[in-house]
Amino acid sequence: MVVSAGRFFTAACALAGSAFALKALEVDGKDFVNSDTKERFQIIGVDYQPGGTDAVNTKSDPLTDSDACMRDAALMQRLGINTIRIYNIQPTLNHDKCVSIFGEAGIYLILDVNSPLPNGSLNRVEPWTTYDSAYFEQVFGVIEAFKNFENVLGFFAGNEVINEDATWLAPAYVRAVVRDMKDYIAKNAPRTIPVGYSAADVRNILTDTAHYFECEMSNSTNSRIDFFGLNSYSWCGDASYKSSGYDVLTEDFANATVPVFFSEYGCNAVTPRVFTEVQALYGEEMTQAFSGGLVYEWTQESNNYGLVKVNSTDVVTTLVDYDNLQAQFNKIDMARIEKSNTSQTSVKAETCSPSIITSGKFLNSWDLPATPSNVTDYIQSGLPNAPTGTAVTVSGGAISQTVYDYTGKKITGVEFKVLSGDQVNSPSGESSNSSSSSSSGSSTSTSSSSTGTSTSKNAASLNGPSVAMGGLGGLFMLIASLL
Repeated sequence: MVVSAGRFFTAACALAGSAFALKALEVDGKDFVNSDTKERFQIIGVDYQPGGTDAVNTKSDPLTDSDACMRDAALMQRLGINTIRIYNIQPTLNHDKCVSIFGEAGIYLILDVNSPLPNGSLNRVEPWTTYDSAYFEQVFGVIEAFKNFENVLGFFAGNEVINEDATWLAPAYVRAVVRDMKDYIAKNAPRTIPVGYSAADVRNILTDTAHYFECEMSNSTNSRIDFFGLNSYSWCGDASYKSSGYDVLTEDFANATVPVFFSEYGCNAVTPRVFTEVQALYGEEMTQAFSGGLVYEWTQESNNYGLVKVNSTDVVTTLVDYDNLQAQFNKIDMARIEKSNTSQTSVKAETCSPSIITSGKFLNSWDLPATPSNVTDYIQSGLPNAPTGTAVTVSGGAISQTVYDYTGKKITGVEFKVLSGDQVNSPSGESSNSSSSSSSGSSTSTSSSSTGTSTSKNAASLNGPSVAMGGLGGLFMLIASLL
């Protein structure tokens, strides 16, 4: 039998497309888990918003510059990052190359659906004035742009909307946005994508905020969040588990029924940052309550939180904070934090009731606003004319930019590596000032192995260049099966 050129091409594309795809993550109780293996996933991440809020515009966003994405993905691989958070997205732009780059690097994305541009967010003081179809063109537009990528971990429906300045009704409107997003995803996306909320660390309303969003409503199950992020900067310098209040946070979220993680952390009141909180966050006590965290932030901006400094389009410097964070990440016991725990996945949500709210200043009613009629039309039929993203092929290799460490020493051999199979990037144990290209990251996987340090249940069966590189050997085997 002769294999047609079309069938040959289809077979080749199928192999190439499946060889590098990260497996989608899903929520199981208070854990993120691999959708295939059910292995627990802990976020080892960084907040990614090059240029900061000042750089937000309608013509570009952090996921439109593929050269910058490849540069940053390579440096994140060296650091051990497995997740990034992106705050401001322009949904009408093309993000295919950048999202694919991070996916091939073994890195998941958490995306905020809001924007500081007009019609891009809820007004926390008067949310009813912005809860309309114009706002949901931004929200649903982001979902459309990213719904087809397996390395999208989830969406944030809001960031610090609820604080002491917010109106009494703000929680109900945020929960309504969660409901509308989840309804849209259920109707228009190829898979369930988790939706969560990122909260400010306002201690007098923090637990009430979590309870309000994670409790179960008998008449609106889709409005419950899938995960809860906390922006916390209480561990400064060489603090301790108790002096930082981390012990209180662990106790507060010990009985959470959704995954909880730091959506921002890394106090800079003491510099350089030493990141000793990493050992607490990924230690035995806190991993029973938290699913890791995202360090604030990747690039050095005016607020002085950066891990790297972009000197120009061709030159970047890794700062001392990068080195210090890498040293702490390298101490994480990956095997322990990835173990599944039935007590984590068997939790059951509490019922929404005024009794679970402790503060008299926090809303204790779940009378959510009705979805606007035009928004209901979007949910039923999809957002009209919305661009939809799709994964593209990317290749590994040395990055084109020059990289220096904070002492001014040139770092050579920085490579972007395409990880094979469903490998997730993880800390490699290498020093950040290594000049060897072998320090370009590592991975964890349940089905394959690659260069660098990795943990695998079945690594031996898929080890070797034919699979790791997309695979001429694997391609010939696939073609042979068609004969």
